[in-house]
Amino acid sequence: MAGRLNMLYRDRRAHARTTLLMEREARMSREAGGRSVDASDLARLEVMSLRTTVLGPQAVITELQAMDRKRQATIIKLLAADHRRQAQFIEALKLLKALQT
Repeated sequence: MAGRLNMLYRDRRAHARTTLLMEREARMSREAGGRSVDASDLARLEVMSLRTTVLGPQAVITELQAMDRKRQATIIKLLAADHRRQAQFIEALKLLKALQT
């Protein structure tokens, strides 16, 4: 028993150092966990901010695309009407030419 007691007495510095190291590691782990939560919250806030920043222009883009489709449809109708007028004009010119001869 005395031998065990002497061994524990001799190792007390090592045990004290081990205790200090474990306490330091636990403290650092708690601090790192806190920083991780803070970083996660910050990242979440940034994502929400970016979503807000992106959603606004997306609505405008959708609106502009709808307007563009309407304009394209109008242009197609105007081109078709112009084509019909040209065809009618050509036919009228052919008739005039035929009447003159």
